[in-house]
Amino acid sequence: MRYLIPLILLISCSASKRAQYHYKRALANGLKIEQGSDTIQVLKVDSFPVIVNDTIVWEKIIAYRDTVIQTRTVTIPKTRWQTRIEYRERVKTLKIKGDTEVKVIREQAKIAKATKEVKYRTRWWPFIVGLILGLIIPYLLQGGLLDRFALWRKL
Repeated sequence: MRYLIPLILLISCSASKRAQYHYKRALANGLKIEQGSDTIQVLKVDSFPVIVNDTIVWEKIIAYRDTVIQTRTVTIPKTRWQTRIEYRERVKTLKIKGDTEVKVIREQAKIAKATKEVKYRTRWWPFIVGLILGLIIPYLLQGGLLDRFALWRKL
């Protein structure tokens, strides 16, 4: 029993493994991380006093420096709950306007059902095969056909 607790602590997942697991799950569910960079110009103004003919004159030095800024954009996917709420709000606003897309689609479906014509295609080959078999089998069962074949062989 005294070895059980240290053993569990050694076997259990560390924080980095759990973080890696959750990161992979987030990527699989639609997490997007985009890294970009942008260059901006920074204006640097320096001023210092200079003595000229017993007067103090301020000299101004303007310097421009380029700076690269790294940006990181994280797009978090919406949950089912968030998308459901957005859909409800969108439908409510459309209903307030008077003509919802749902009503239009239902009306179009009703019109399509009313104008739909049902066409049946008849298969003729079973009928033709049955007719031919129905004419040939009784003729074969009669003794006369077999006798005619026997006579024909003799000729």
